[in-house]
Amino acid sequence: MLYLLPRGRVLFKELMEVLELTPGNLDSHLKTLEKAGYVRIYKVFADRPRTAVEVTKKGAEETTDYLKTLKKIISGF
Repeated sequence: MLYLLPRGRVLFKELMEVLELTPGNLDSHLKTLEKAGYVRIYKVFADRPRTAVEVTKKGAEETTDYLKTLKKIISGF
């Protein structure tokens, strides 16, 4: 989510390479995030079909709230 948030949308392959995950492992994680409503997964057609991952409004809000909470906790130390 932290990689997706500032970008809004990325291709599956880019996300897989950045996070150093296997396709199956990333797919499993993304399906969980999609089920929770945090991301939307869909196909885009450029030179060939590709899978894109996009942060939803809910995902952006929840991630931002989480980061604010972490900041409060850290500032207390």
